[in-house]
Amino acid sequence: MPVFVLGNEPIFPNPIFAESNGLLAVGGDLSTERLIAAYRMGIFPWYGEGDPILWWSPDPRFVLFPREFRLSRSMRQFLKKGFFTVTFDRDFRSVIEMCRDVRRRKGEGTWISEEMVSAYCRLHELGVAHSVEVWHEGLLVGGLYGVALGRCFFGESMFSEKSNASKTALYALVKRLEEQNFAIIDCQVYTDHMRRMGARFIARKDFLEILRRCVDSRSFLWG
Repeated sequence: MPVFVLGNEPIFPNPIFAESNGLLAVGGDLSTERLIAAYRMGIFPWYGEGDPILWWSPDPRFVLFPREFRLSRSMRQFLKKGFFTVTFDRDFRSVIEMCRDVRRRKGEGTWISEEMVSAYCRLHELGVAHSVEVWHEGLLVGGLYGVALGRCFFGESMFSEKSNASKTALYALVKRLEEQNFAIIDCQVYTDHMRRMGARFIARKDFLEILRRCVDSRSFLWG
């Protein structure tokens, strides 16, 4: 399959034309219009700093259905102790910057460039991107962020500075999404961490069908 080169208009080719590794297109920008158009079609940007923008739609897709979320018994006992405080959308910028900085400190590399930070902060200002913050003694020690469209949440990244902090953030997110009748959490790419908590692969065609039914083009749902 060819890799499509994007022009100035915020439009994308059909995801079915993506390469076997999920790469669909290159170029364009990270404008709010283009990002929202991408997520509605099951496409996301992922590229290294200094590289051209790459757009992906993997097949199969790694997802978590909120009803299938699994939490260990030890983690449930930990949560009952109230060790952390959890907030939503209290400090989006700090969460995305910590997702970047913690990965860098661990030598893992990151796709979260300054361009990415600015783009997703703009989405947050529009009420499209959201964060979960985990606090301990007034310090931000864990969290995650992503994009919510209709009844679909597209997870982007998470971080943890204390044991169980990212698990706490994910648990809080799942409970919030269940309350709002969300259909799916898009994990994008496979991780053992998410698999242990219930995430699994589904065919891209099934993922796109869920988006067709659950991404509300008229509003962005978040409680």
